[in-house]
Amino acid sequence: MSVAIADVNSDNKSDIVVANQGSNTVSVLLNTGNGAFNAPINYTVGGGPFSVAVVDVNSDNKPDIVVANYNSSTVGVLLNTGSGTFYAQNTYPVGRGPQAVAVVDVNSDNKPDIIVANGGSNNIGVLFNAGNGTFNAQTNYSVSTNPQSVAVADVNSDNKPDIIVANYGSSNIGVLLNIGSGTFNPQTTYAAMYAPYSVAVADVNSDNRLDIVVANYGNSVGVLLNAGNGTFTAQTVYYVDIYPYSVAVVDVNSDNTPDIVVANYGSNDVMVLLNTGSGTFNTGTRYIVDTAPHSVAVVDVNNDNKPDIVVASYSRNTVSVLLHC
Repeated sequence: MSVAIADVNSDNKSDIVVANQGSNTVSVLLNTGNGAFNAPINYTVGGGPFSVAVVDVNSDNKPDIVVANYNSSTVGVLLNTGSGTFYAQNTYPVGRGPQAVAVVDVNSDNKPDIIVANGGSNNIGVLFNAGNGTFNAQTNYSVSTNPQSVAVADVNSDNKPDIIVANYGSSNIGVLLNIGSGTFNPQTTYAAMYAPYSVAVADVNSDNRLDIVVANYGNSVGVLLNAGNGTFTAQTVYYVDIYPYSVAVVDVNSDNTPDIVVANYGSNDVMVLLNTGSGTFNTGTRYIVDTAPHSVAVVDVNNDNKPDIVVASYSRNTVSVLLHC
């Protein structure tokens, strides 16, 4: 189960999009205002949708849905009809067991491309946007065992987005630098703690270089500071609750430094670790949510200019919204 937040019906309110692994659907919950949401509208996708992203892929100024279908080994693209409803998915074959998807223009043609972590085939697939929201066959890049999560951002300041992947089975982070035209060097790996499950990228120490934040399934969050030229220092570890599954990095206390928000699957909570200002973090504050939180996003959903927390919980098929006080 995965959650993404975007205004899909052009009413200037952030809506929720959820990948429902058990029912082979994605759900769209439209924001009614003040951070409340309508009942979900469901769209059938492939088998075992595991990850979802919401980005305008056909340049019509309406965000579309891209979903990684784990059991079907496909990615699905659902184009927005214009009113926050979506057409049936078009599917594209990828590697075995796609577990994470990101949508970013990696070849500088002003069209967002699809980057997918194929957990069962130990590679990253890059599908170039061919125009009008259609995509070319994937190009594969080998990584380590069971890539679980992917982020795409320029980590070496060359104005080309790079790929960062959490390799769950190898307990490392892979960085694939973009060499131009959307092709990538082989990964450079950095040790993580046991079983990294989720990765995010943000400048956490205000040096204008993007750092890596990783949720390690063995009860910790790791911060790898950017040492320059897209290389990274050894991680600093912060212990959290049981089985952190998902991490987001957003400034939640308006001090202009990004904080860490992590969903702890095994302890039914989210924790917020405030940035001290130098890229180090305080002990987490715990907030109880529904059973088995699997994915977290941090966005202002009630238009008060304060970021709120949205959590998708696996066991009881719910989405929880924690409004910022």
